[in-house]
Amino acid sequence: MLTTRFAPSPTGRLHRGHAFSALTAWRAARETGGRFLLRIEDIDPTRCRPEYETAVLEDLAWLGLDRDGPVRRQSDHLSNYAGVVDDLHGRRLLYRCFRTRKNILDAIGDAPHGPVEAARPGPHPADEEASFLSEERPFAWRLSLDRARETLGERAWADLSFVEEGRGPDGEQGRIAARPEAAGDVVLARKDAGAAYHVAVTHDDALQGVTHVIRGEDLFEATHVQVLIQALMGWPTPVYRHHRLLAGADGRRYAKRDRAVTLAELRAGGLRPDALRAELGF
Repeated sequence: MLTTRFAPSPTGRLHRGHAFSALTAWRAARETGGRFLLRIEDIDPTRCRPEYETAVLEDLAWLGLDRDGPVRRQSDHLSNYAGVVDDLHGRRLLYRCFRTRKNILDAIGDAPHGPVEAARPGPHPADEEASFLSEERPFAWRLSLDRARETLGERAWADLSFVEEGRGPDGEQGRIAARPEAAGDVVLARKDAGAAYHVAVTHDDALQGVTHVIRGEDLFEATHVQVLIQALMGWPTPVYRHHRLLAGADGRRYAKRDRAVTLAELRAGGLRPDALRAELGF
C-alpha cells in the first residue's frame, strides 16, 4: 500500500497542472488501497493566503478527490521545523551566513572554479561574525556540505541515492545517485523567517509516513538535497515519482505567475469535473 500526498502552497488558485498532480498522487494511493494525504505548505507568510487554502479544498472536492486523515497545515507546526534546525545546528552542521543574494551572485561571477564552489561560501571569520551579530544583521543558516560529509562518513556519502519511478527532466529513472553538492551549501533557515522548504517537507514526509512522493519534474533537483537531510536526520527516503509538467496550447507550462486558467474559472465556465479528469487522462 502506498501513502502519497498532495502538498500545494496557498499562493494562488489551482490550475490544470495542479489537478493533474493531485489526481496522479490520489490514483496511485487508491489503486493500492493506500492513503492519500493533503498537506498545506504555507510556511511563507508573505505569499500564502487563507482564502487560497479554502480554494484548494473547494477545488479538490469538485474534482472528487477524497483524502485520509486531517489536513496538515505547516504554519501550525513551525516549532517542529525549528527543532530540526536546532538539532542540525547543535551538531555543527549549519553556519551563519550574512552574505546577501547579490554577494553570492557576485562571488559566482568571480569564482575561479565555477558556481558550485561559489555556492559554498563557508563560515565567516569569527571576528567578522561577532561584529555582524552585534550589528544585528540578518543572516541565513546554511548547511555545510563539508560537515555533512564528515558526519555521514565517506561510504554513506557515496551511497546517498533515491529511487525514481517517474522521470527527471533529462529522463533520469531507476536508482539515482544523489548529488547534493550541485546545490552548494543550501539555506535551511533564516533568522527572521524560520525553517526553509527543504526542512519542512522532509520532516513532514517522515512524520506522515509518506512512502511515495509524487510531484512535478520541476522539483526533481530538490530531491538531491532532501535525500541528504533525510540521511542526516535518520529519516527514511521515500520512493520518488516525478511526472511531466502540463503545458497549454502555446507551449508554456501552466503556472500561477503566468495567470494560467484556474479550476475555479473552468468550473464557472461550466466544465464538469469528469470532463476535466478525462482531459487529463483520468
